[in-house]
Amino acid sequence: MATEPAGPVPGARPLTGRAALVTGGSRGIGAAIAVRLAADGAAVALTYRDRDDLAARVVEEIEEAGGRAWALRADAADPEEVRASVAAAADRMGRLDILVNNAGVGLIAPFEGIALDAVDRVLATNVRAPFLAAQAAAAHLAEGGRIISIGSCLAERVAFPGGSLYATSKAALTGLTRALARELGPRGITVNLVHPGPIDTDMNPADGENAAFQAQLTSLGSYGRPADVAATVAHLAGDGGRYITGAALAVDGGFAA
Repeated sequence: MATEPAGPVPGARPLTGRAALVTGGSRGIGAAIAVRLAADGAAVALTYRDRDDLAARVVEEIEEAGGRAWALRADAADPEEVRASVAAAADRMGRLDILVNNAGVGLIAPFEGIALDAVDRVLATNVRAPFLAAQAAAAHLAEGGRIISIGSCLAERVAFPGGSLYATSKAALTGLTRALARELGPRGITVNLVHPGPIDTDMNPADGENAAFQAQLTSLGSYGRPADVAATVAHLAGDGGRYITGAALAVDGGFAA
């Protein structure tokens, strides 16, 4: 069990003394979250599946800014690797205070043609992995601990065809978040969910083929940045998130409005 988290230190960065694990932290939203939590003072472990070069680049960016970071290879679809990554992160950092379930896979395709192996992969990565990671992290989290999952605006509004499987997987996180908030609340641990909208990443660039269509579905008429999502995660991870739990926060430019 981790030691009790230290209270805020006057003049220190808000997450000084905390340790965070960000799954899928080598690129896009996950990388932005890892960098932001480190900038706020947390030691950060991040997982990646394939691109060790990208993971190393995020670690280097954090260390060059004076932070501490480690990259751990783990396939979110493999239950043993999920559990092992949580244990390794807690061991490497000496504690674990924040878990960010970010790793995920997307699939937009006609419902009738989705193969069983694709169903299994999406649900294993987007639903089972957050459940198992939270389960493993709970053994380390003390009072003041945080579990934050990254969902999707498609869990709130499916505005175009082809999103059945992906929306199902992300909507499942709403139930998980609310239930865990009830179970872990008596221990002083908060559990929340962040739903990003169209965010400018290499997987869904703001100048991509379908970008104009996605942007027009938002109230603001534009894409967001990974840093926008990271800022909300940082708020939930810090003292400002102390009394927020069981909530789903949209960072979607009004996609679901």
